[in-house]
Amino acid sequence: MSDWIRPRHLPEALEILATAPGLYRVISGGTDLMVERHLAPERRPESWLDISGLRELQGLQITEEGIRIGAATSLEAIRRHAEVVAHWPMLAASAAVTGAPPIQNRATLGGNVCNASPAADNAPALLAYGARLEIVHHHGSRWLPYGDFHQGYRKTALQAGELLSALWIPYPPKHSRGYFRKVGTRAAQAIAKVSIAAFIEEDSDGIIQSARFGMASVAATPCTLPSVSQYLLGRALRDIADAQVRQRVKQDIAPIQDIRSTTAYRLEIASRLVLEAIHRRSESKKEN
Repeated sequence: MSDWIRPRHLPEALEILATAPGLYRVISGGTDLMVERHLAPERRPESWLDISGLRELQGLQITEEGIRIGAATSLEAIRRHAEVVAHWPMLAASAAVTGAPPIQNRATLGGNVCNASPAADNAPALLAYGARLEIVHHHGSRWLPYGDFHQGYRKTALQAGELLSALWIPYPPKHSRGYFRKVGTRAAQAIAKVSIAAFIEEDSDGIIQSARFGMASVAATPCTLPSVSQYLLGRALRDIADAQVRQRVKQDIAPIQDIRSTTAYRLEIASRLVLEAIHRRSESKKEN
């Protein structure tokens, strides 16, 4: 028999985790863990901590600096939220292609992040927007840039006894544009072959002031493109050499070959998506 505990509030959950570090497997929406439970029964944990009922981890809150999203907030709530659609359209777009509607009703943003899949649908948007994570434990909390969260294949910066409680995303600057695209075998219920979110800020003269990228399915973890971003900084679109961008994409990613795609395909598509993000002036796009 498995041990299933459903705490009444966040302090109780953290106390349980503190008294038995590493014993409990945390579950909320369960859309990834239930698949794992079916496919890998030998890895079934004996003890589960169900945080799906914790109100402290749910909901969206608009602040002067941006938006706070509770880790247990469903992707359905995120993709339909008017403020998210208006100010963070790449996140709304990524939530809309994370599985089919029944999955989005149960899946949570925090779960998608903590599952730590290299192909996580929402990771590129969070990286491009410069999200920060609020991580809580029995004795307090700490902040972590989302870019520092993934530390290896399926490995995160969460320590024993910690929970991801919320994600904070700042308002985008006024003179900025975003781009999102997921490439897969179909529009829904497909793991991305390659996905990208790009966030580019230009001044009144068209000079790029900042460029942040997030990509999935091109490395062991969701990743940024630091070489590409550095190359674009301070340049106008007319001064950008596509060959230089392609070269830097190859420096920043390390795609594998698997049943979904080849290494060569991923490299080529990643380069094309980065170039399209740079040259196309659109807010966001989701396609198969």
